[in-house]
Amino acid sequence: MMNFDADVALASSKRGIKSAYGGAPPRLPSPKSKSSILHRTPFVPPTAVRADGIYVDLIDGRRVLDGVGGAAVSCIGMGHPRVIQAIKKQTDVMAYVYNAQCSNEPAEELAHMIVDQSEGAFELVGFVSGGSEAMEGVIKLARQYFYETSQPKRKNFIARKLSYHGNTVATLALGDHPARRTPYEAIIDHDNFHHVSPAYSARYQRSNETEEQYVSRLAQELEHKFQELGPHTVIGFVAETVVGATTGVVPPPKGYLKAMKEVCDKHGALFILDEVMSGMGRMGTMHAWQSYGDGVSPDIQAVAKGLGGGYASIGAVLLNKRVADGIQAGSGWWQHGHTYQAHPLACIAALTVQKVVAEENLLENCLIQGEYLAKLLEDRLCSPTSPAEPFIFDIRGQGGFWAVEFEIPAERDFTRNLKLTKRFGAMLQAKTMQKGLICIAMDGGKDGVNGSHAILAPPYNVTKEQVEDIVDLFVESVEELVTEVLL
Repeated sequence: MMNFDADVALASSKRGIKSAYGGAPPRLPSPKSKSSILHRTPFVPPTAVRADGIYVDLIDGRRVLDGVGGAAVSCIGMGHPRVIQAIKKQTDVMAYVYNAQCSNEPAEELAHMIVDQSEGAFELVGFVSGGSEAMEGVIKLARQYFYETSQPKRKNFIARKLSYHGNTVATLALGDHPARRTPYEAIIDHDNFHHVSPAYSARYQRSNETEEQYVSRLAQELEHKFQELGPHTVIGFVAETVVGATTGVVPPPKGYLKAMKEVCDKHGALFILDEVMSGMGRMGTMHAWQSYGDGVSPDIQAVAKGLGGGYASIGAVLLNKRVADGIQAGSGWWQHGHTYQAHPLACIAALTVQKVVAEENLLENCLIQGEYLAKLLEDRLCSPTSPAEPFIFDIRGQGGFWAVEFEIPAERDFTRNLKLTKRFGAMLQAKTMQKGLICIAMDGGKDGVNGSHAILAPPYNVTKEQVEDIVDLFVESVEELVTEVLL
């Protein structure tokens, strides 16, 4: 459980989340009137000056509660003394070494730990500096595998509509996040990246279908795509084990991942999972496929966010024995690299985070508190007395990864409702911040254009009281916004 600064946490734990430092953090810097950063948002975000556990202090003196761990990144909270000490110690010993010249002990130990925890699923690990880099590395490694094994005609990837696999040009092509792809469509590769339907039962399973029939239909669609492209030209099928930002914590139907892998195996293609967001404990199991994979594991997998927990920029590509043997029987090395790959500080941070997760048994707490979070959300938002109840489509998730999806009638949605100055998700995210809660709320998850959802992803060591605070602030925000713009 979080115990980094109990007095600070207690003073900050209830509504309003005012600063525990008498109104403002100490040595508060003066805000500048204009930012010199090219921000990734259509607004200048507030400046954070300090973070402790699950709390973030802003430059204006407010203390807010981070209910989503940045972007499902923070898994043990901020300011953990053990991680900070490990980073400081490593800085004194060796801050940097170029991985094309020397390996380093933190990287070697972290790789061994990941392999040892995989229940035999993985043989080797390659490090990168984040999720997009990990998926870019996956694309190149998968192609290299077939190049090394004398199958040069394999050049096509099959992924899914309404998916997100990163923000590089190649990973945007692999994914299908319409809003993020649109400005770059003219330079996106449409020849080697192809898409089939999402596995989104709540929206796309037919009323006369069982779950088993729905999975069978999706497997048949994948088979048809293989045949359309030529089975011998397909490198692999790529999916987020649990879809993150695009549609909001959508798990696969039972039997889906196994059925997709069977199609890949039939044609000698690779079965590839993107667990940048859902992996490394986020679902309450170390890998999300351990919760939803029906006994199957991937040939290649990407991880990132929960690996370093926000203490350093790090991601990893995990490969099984088949892929490892193919590479080692060929050139013997990964023909891919970056300047900060396997950075000693990033690796010692991630190694220590993973030790904390394991030694403090945080995955169990993640599952327990996740169930409590879901119950509170359902009791509050699905109550007949809640103004939000008619607009709640689904509450779903597991462990430390949850979403609330909204169903807003067309006549009340953005295009016809003058009260909505922005899409509902955008307005909700602003409202929660105003109330003192950081969450992710997005739009377009239903079909790329319509639909809104919010994501909550607290750290694995979140306490029961903090879960209650998150739900209080979130429900307040939802109900207030619904009353203002939908009723």
